[in-house]
Formats: sequence, structure tokens, C-alpha cells
Amino acid sequence: MNFVSVRIITSDVRRLVHFYGEVTGMPVTMYTEDFAELVTPACTLAIGSTRTLQLFGGDVARPADNHTAIIEFRVGDVDAEFARLSDTIKDATVQKPTTMPWGNRSLLFRDPDGNLVNFFTPVTAEAIKKFDK
Repeated sequence: MNFVSVRIITSDVRRLVHFYGEVTGMPVTMYTEDFAELVTPACTLAIGSTRTLQLFGGDVARPADNHTAIIEFRVGDVDAEFARLSDTIKDATVQKPTTMPWGNRSLLFRDPDGNLVNFFTPVTAEAIKKFDK
């Protein structure tokens, strides 16, 4: 088995495409008005319109109502990313860069739909070793 994707359901695909393209600096491909993907070497972040829910049987998810998941991106320098994004995420910042007990330095903010996003950099030897496998 291979974990390959997380999908966000939204009522505004273009808004999230713009946001994730801006914060990651990576291209987000819009395949249709209802579906886009940000492909990274490790995993894909898919963005689907509420209209796609009919393909899955109806009202199986709600946009802008996530209270359990955090979308995480490993970055080279979380403090540099915070400086770069300070204007973009200033009103959406949940936690400025902070070193966590498990060895990652993390920046937590919300996307335009309210989903939590974590940019992190491993900073302890143990955390770095975990990601260098």
C-alpha cells in the first residue's frame, strides 16, 4: 500500500489553487473547474469542488469544516518561510515558528477555507535522521 494523496473539498477551487501555489511556490494544476492537484515528490494535495461529491454518492463531506486534520509540508527553513509569507498569512497565523518536543520547528496557519497548514523543519538530530531515511 502507498499513501499518495489528501483531498480538500471546497466551494472555491480557484481560491485554494491560488493560495497553495503562493504559499508553496509550486505549480498547482487545474484539470477542470472542479479539480486541481499540487504534486510533490512525497504526496499530492488534491483540491476538489463540492460538485465532485456527487461522484462519491452525495453529501459525504463538507467544505471549510475541517477540525481534525493538519496539512503538513516539510520545508528547508521554516523561519525563512514565515518571513516570506508574513504578509500572506498574517491574519491566518495560528502559531509562529516554534520548536516542538518531537524535534520539528513548526509554523501553523490556516488556508482560506480554515484548514490548518503546518510548515515544519526538522531541527534535532533525531528528527533530521527520521526524515533522511
